[in-house]
Amino acid sequence: MIRRLDVDGVPTLMAPTAGPMRAGLTFRVGTADETLARSGITHLLEHLALAPLGLTDYHFNGATAPTFTSFYMQGSESDIAGFLTAVCRTIHDLPMARLEVEKEILRTEWSSRGNTAVDALPLWRHGARDHGLSSYPEFGLYALTEHDLRYWAARWFTRENAVLWIAGDRVPAGLRLALPAGVRQPVPPVSSALPRTPAYFVNGSRAVVLDSVVRRRTAAGVFAGVLEREMYRSLRQEDGLSYTINTGYEPRGDGHATLRALADALPEKQDAVLGGFIDVLAKLRAGRIEQADLDATVAKREDTLGTAEVDAARLPGQAVDLLTGQPAVTVDELRAELKTVTLPDLHQVAQEVTATALLMVPDGTTADWAGFAEAPTRSTHTLPGTAYREREGDGELRVGVDGVSYVGPGGPLTVRYAECAALLAWPDGARRLIGHDAISMHIEPTLFDLHPAAIGVIDQQIPADRRVPMPARPPEKIPQPYAAANRPHPQQRPAPVQRSWWEIPLMVLSGLATLGVGGITLLLTLGMFISDEADGDEAWLWGMVGVGWLLTVILALPIVLLRRRKR
Repeated sequence: MIRRLDVDGVPTLMAPTAGPMRAGLTFRVGTADETLARSGITHLLEHLALAPLGLTDYHFNGATAPTFTSFYMQGSESDIAGFLTAVCRTIHDLPMARLEVEKEILRTEWSSRGNTAVDALPLWRHGARDHGLSSYPEFGLYALTEHDLRYWAARWFTRENAVLWIAGDRVPAGLRLALPAGVRQPVPPVSSALPRTPAYFVNGSRAVVLDSVVRRRTAAGVFAGVLEREMYRSLRQEDGLSYTINTGYEPRGDGHATLRALADALPEKQDAVLGGFIDVLAKLRAGRIEQADLDATVAKREDTLGTAEVDAARLPGQAVDLLTGQPAVTVDELRAELKTVTLPDLHQVAQEVTATALLMVPDGTTADWAGFAEAPTRSTHTLPGTAYREREGDGELRVGVDGVSYVGPGGPLTVRYAECAALLAWPDGARRLIGHDAISMHIEPTLFDLHPAAIGVIDQQIPADRRVPMPARPPEKIPQPYAAANRPHPQQRPAPVQRSWWEIPLMVLSGLATLGVGGITLLLTLGMFISDEADGDEAWLWGMVGVGWLLTVILALPIVLLRRRKR
């Protein structure tokens, strides 16, 4: 049985084990609590907390998930006491001398990890917020400071926001959990970037993947097993279309759970696998579920619950449930619930799965024929603003007071300043705006008919806590859309764009800090222009400006490269 006790003010769960003692300390904080502009802070703190431990002869590690962070180890009683005591001490006295080293390690970890078929799903369902952040690189690593880490540790890594679990018969002697007081933190609200479901998106992976959201209950976990049996029978045994078929059911801490299913496919069989996959979903949604599949799945679950180590194995999950306020359920209660699951219960789950479904389909296929709506890859609206034409292509960029829009091939794309999750800023002037809905707009400062101060206009509208300074790029990495030999004759170039009245003051303000006397001259000239706006001689204004300022920036002619949901 799982016992409940208290260690240094930290709620503790304990269960017997026949194997080596193991223990973990779990905190209610994860990537879903971060923002895109400061993403990676929890992972970085986890690494720094473990860094002083160095090489040991026992197994220990840490893990950062969307809603929780854990430190755990297996070893002797004294090893566990020493490990967890050291973690609690180090979390609030981080080895800041290793800050930049650990940042590099995390960036290397991201770049070397292999992409899986399900990596993109959080982004498409949730956008660039909360649970969607796990699809993005940890952009915040470039900007995080010692102050940021100390604040994060003080807010989240407290004894009221932690649960200790121990697989063993006693609390290790000498264990001290020296954590400060705090409050239990709720699970963050879950966002959605999907206007409607069921939906689908196209991905280069050679697999069909289902992602759905269901109410957390025993019947939903059983349905995942029934779905896997039906897919295996149909797609592998009968039609020979797939080799790898699996499903998963993962509670997310808010009374709901994510239910997923995957079936791989050969390139020439992708259409057939997609069709067979959707046929399986339609069959279960219609209530055509085999009693034999239900019985077999329940029997398999009961076998798992009958093992000697079942309580010890459930400890990490029970710790997360306690942290997220989910009711504790004993093994006997689970067995009783399994026996009550019926075919109508599974039919209800199947309807929930279909209603919330997000389907990832291979390149060259679609799912609109089956009633799935295409997930948005572009914006539904544009914003007014000063228009700047591309020198290559027919698109134009609009820089406005409320946001930035691109109109042209692949568009429209719009990111409002108020809904910008992160602004990535390179020293050469490149900018990438990522909206909460995951719409991404990349602006490159090379050979585009864009006034040089327009980048400053964008920078001023984005709050500092959403700005991410990016490292400098070598010249060969900066896109150059025109080769010198292919540049058009000046007479062939488009006429200058017409600028909006509001943009001129913002451009001036963004340049004053670096223009000095030239900036003051420009401001005086601007006042003369605005006072005489009825005459509207804008050409005269820019001619005057050119004397004091424009010669310093005439070489900065940007181009815009636009990408949708680039991770």
